[in-house]
Amino acid sequence: MTRGRIAFIDDEPQLCEAAEDWLSVSGFTVATYQNPAQAMREIDPQDCDCVVSDLRMPGASGFDVLTHFRAADSDLPVILLTGHGDVPVAVRAIQTGAYDFIEKPYDADMLVAVLDRAVERRRLRSEIDRLHNGAGAPSIEDRLIGISPAIVALRRSVAQLASVNVDILITGETGTGKEVLARALHEFGARSAGNFVAINCAAVPESIFESEIFGHDKGAFSGAAAERAGKFEYGQGGTVFLDEIESMPLALQAKVLRAIQERTVVRLGSNRERPIDVRFIAATKTDLRRESEAGRFRADLYYRLATVELATPPLSERRDDIPLLYGVFARAAAERFGMVRPDDIDLTGVSEQPWPGNVRELKSAAERAVLGLAGPAPGRQPADQPQTLPDRVARFEAEAIAQALRMTNGSTAEAAEQLGLPRRTLNEKIARYGLRGADSEAAEG
Repeated sequence: MTRGRIAFIDDEPQLCEAAEDWLSVSGFTVATYQNPAQAMREIDPQDCDCVVSDLRMPGASGFDVLTHFRAADSDLPVILLTGHGDVPVAVRAIQTGAYDFIEKPYDADMLVAVLDRAVERRRLRSEIDRLHNGAGAPSIEDRLIGISPAIVALRRSVAQLASVNVDILITGETGTGKEVLARALHEFGARSAGNFVAINCAAVPESIFESEIFGHDKGAFSGAAAERAGKFEYGQGGTVFLDEIESMPLALQAKVLRAIQERTVVRLGSNRERPIDVRFIAATKTDLRRESEAGRFRADLYYRLATVELATPPLSERRDDIPLLYGVFARAAAERFGMVRPDDIDLTGVSEQPWPGNVRELKSAAERAVLGLAGPAPGRQPADQPQTLPDRVARFEAEAIAQALRMTNGSTAEAAEQLGLPRRTLNEKIARYGLRGADSEAAEG
């Protein structure tokens, strides 16, 4: 795979030749142009990752080149070169939208480093757009987003195992996407037409666990006015996902083990065994082997579930994916909150954050940024810095207003009535939080 597709524009033939030689040796695909007008006619922005242009050329300037490609594709990075570097020119170049401004004579290795960053940003933004605007059926790449080796390997495992009728144990830290992985195994496998039944073992009270899981017959207990199928039966032909299985009470683990082994359930109040055609996927954030050795989890249930183990990597092991995920979450949040889509998401510093809460924390940070509540750019704000009370109140208020606008199809008049606010006050808050209502957009137009 090429390191990047570069268009190099300079009216000096020897500079074009030298740049083509060095960049080609460095792994780039390079096209050179000595005529800027010809370059603007022939370069296809969709087939280019970065444009490098001299500033002073006969016929057209580097600013002309910059303006042309900014209009053709605002995400295409343009780097300007000049032998007459000065602060005002550099400022104007950046303000006009140049990705970078380099003074001649430049160091070839420095140019390569700048091109690497520009190409990475170009591809990152293209991937964000592809994921956000993707049409048709979703792919594994749409579900398990990332380019890091860990995620590529995980997608390969999903492709191999999705249609194999084997139970799977998913391990991983909190917030790493264990349920997302389980849903991908279901969605891209032979059982996708069946139900995906998610059970949080930590959230089901022990007193009603058996009834919820196995179902009950009429009269099985006080209040059982009718028979009811349990969640295992509801998953017939599909997948049952046992999340936080380490929280399942020991007394119930033997009954769940029997159901998994025999693929049958017996409803409360019944003696009849009912067959179930279900694939079981369990998830845990703890070391179940160690838990079973300590007597806190049944070893036989662990071994039954762990025929295949898949691990969801923490963000600390997939830092290349952080800007991509952040951008995807920000775009989705802007759409969900009824806000103008962010055309230039600030990804500065997101990869350097520790993100102990993993993907879940990253998603929350992206949503706060879209709402204008993130404060300093990620990476400049300590990860453990608590959010102030005014910040929390503002976030709640912004989310409530965004929800009201969605429910009223952007009508600020109806949203104001729903929220019990004067319309003028609501419009001021909409402006403060960067939200958009159909009424306010019409007024602005």
